[in-house]
Amino acid sequence: MLRIHFTEADLRQVTVAPVPNALLEAALSVRYLRTGPTGTARSRPGLTQWRKTIVRSVTPRAGILLDLDPRQGGLLDFFIHPSTPELHAGVELAATTPAKELSAEIAVLDGRQRESSVLRELADGTPKGRRILARDTLRYFDSTLAPLWPQMQSTAVADRALRAEALLRGGVDALLATLVPGWHWKSPTWHVPSPCDPTDVYLDGDGLILIPSYFTQSPMYGHRPGEPWTLTYPLHTDEHPVHAADTLGPLLGRTRAAVLASLRHPATTTETADRVGISLPSASQHTTVLRNAGLITTTRTGTAVLHTLTPLGTALLHNHTTT
Repeated sequence: MLRIHFTEADLRQVTVAPVPNALLEAALSVRYLRTGPTGTARSRPGLTQWRKTIVRSVTPRAGILLDLDPRQGGLLDFFIHPSTPELHAGVELAATTPAKELSAEIAVLDGRQRESSVLRELADGTPKGRRILARDTLRYFDSTLAPLWPQMQSTAVADRALRAEALLRGGVDALLATLVPGWHWKSPTWHVPSPCDPTDVYLDGDGLILIPSYFTQSPMYGHRPGEPWTLTYPLHTDEHPVHAADTLGPLLGRTRAAVLASLRHPATTTETADRVGISLPSASQHTTVLRNAGLITTTRTGTAVLHTLTPLGTALLHNHTTT
């Protein structure tokens, strides 16, 4: 479990990176090719077939990137530049990492990985090692990740719209509470399930950048002195469970999830109670909670009120359910 502790200053400095980071995604995609989906990670659109097509040729495709993937998890820091999402700029930053930092980063890899002559060149910060890092990364992206990139970008656009809606309607509290199912926000601490041992992270006023990722299978955090902390999170999935309550139930409660699903078509409180099979007071209570969470709006029509999904409520249902 990862426990991230916020100060008031940190809550004013939470930002979401606008697009996936190309260099970071390249490194994470190599891991996905190497290990396949792990834990409770959910598949992305087109990802299973993409991996089947490429996995047997991952070694020549990835080159040095395969050697730079830590077997114990995490990523080397020079792959993470949140303010530089564009591929070529990110590769240039990675390839110009100071030799002392390169050596320290590569030292965390296991012994067999470090035996590679290419990694020894890079650890020494030689021009040859830096050229190989840049060349292999650009070649891998163009040959392997580029066909998937449009899908990744469109998923990121939908994810960003969802996050913006949460932020506009409920502030940072709503953003953190709804970012990933199973991540629990109880101010001032964010409880993030993680395969690592229980860890406490104190932001101490440096703020936090949330980095969306198509390939991450568990949260990753990092920090450079003088910069905000970073936390990589999985982009909102487009997989569709059979019923709304199957996915939204753990977040909202099964009855409240059913109330939300029943409002795909606007309804009065009485109609909502009839659709879900609950009492009128219960329907009124659930719609009040959903309205306060920014998932529905309520408009008075004469003596009745009409409940309608907001864009955030529609996005949750669209991405999590099928009818």
